Amino acid sequence: MKTTTLDPRLADVGGIPIARLLPNKGKEPIGAWCFMDHAGPAEFDEGEEGMQVGRHPHINLQTFSWMIDGEVLHKDSIGNEQVITKNQVNVMTAGTGNDQGISHTEQSVFPNTGGSKDAWHGMNMVQLWIALPLDQKIERNFHHYPELPSWNDDKAEYVLTTGDYTTPEGRSYKAPTIQYSKLIGLDVHFLKDAEVALSLEPGMDYGILMVVDGIEYQGEKFEQNQLIRFDDITQKTTITVKGKQGTRIMLLGGEPLNQKVLLWWNFVSDNKEDIEQAITDWNNHHPRFGNVDSELRRLEAPALPEGFKS
Repeated sequence: MKTTTLDPRLADVGGIPIARLLPNKGKEPIGAWCFMDHAGPAEFDEGEEGMQVGRHPHINLQTFSWMIDGEVLHKDSIGNEQVITKNQVNVMTAGTGNDQGISHTEQSVFPNTGGSKDAWHGMNMVQLWIALPLDQKIERNFHHYPELPSWNDDKAEYVLTTGDYTTPEGRSYKAPTIQYSKLIGLDVHFLKDAEVALSLEPGMDYGILMVVDGIEYQGEKFEQNQLIRFDDITQKTTITVKGKQGTRIMLLGGEPLNQKVLLWWNFVSDNKEDIEQAITDWNNHHPRFGNVDSELRRLEAPALPEGFKS
């Protein structure tokens, strides 16, 4: 098994700083997980609006939002309006092909702006993109998951956000989250200073994202927002990581896709031409992307740079 450490690069999304782990120069997606942002944990000052992401499009991907704390209002072009709250998942599917596409907005909400009475004036969220298999004809859709499989032992609390997972002790769990390729997403929250064992399956790529604080693995210490990547897993493997009380990590895994995964702006495809078509269609208000009932500004798609590799 091969391990690699990835460091984040900082970006700004909708007015808040985020740590971006994927895409990462020279590194392939983890299975179909091709984009990984961690926003927070951050508390907003009184009067701050938090995240405000204007109307923008997607193709050939799913957005996967895991809300650890805080609340965000999602609106999309197929008529969905959903607030995602603590320990919930939203999955939006853009569909595949040049006749599909979706657009949406995301904005923080608080008790006085459409959130619940207990909404935190802050955010801790992991948002990922899943590249869709382009040999499947997939229609645009949206799903909200308020309840997910969870369990705990004397060391940690676990939430299975997507996929199937069998613990090192042999207990099996299955999340209801929609999938078009084999994926796993497991949130692990340490209840005390402890060592936690995690299962890795052969034929899958994996990563461990440090969400709150860092961990120790094989004698090496990792910091918040770093990612340990695991490749070339040929047999069922159990790894052990050490964390402090309050540490939070996310185990992400997936079977590699049998296709190229190209990313530009908010688009994913296996070829340059379809991305160029999506840029043109969005900037010319093509109906494939629909409309979003929102006052947030509509973002313009930037042109592909010279030398974009396909």
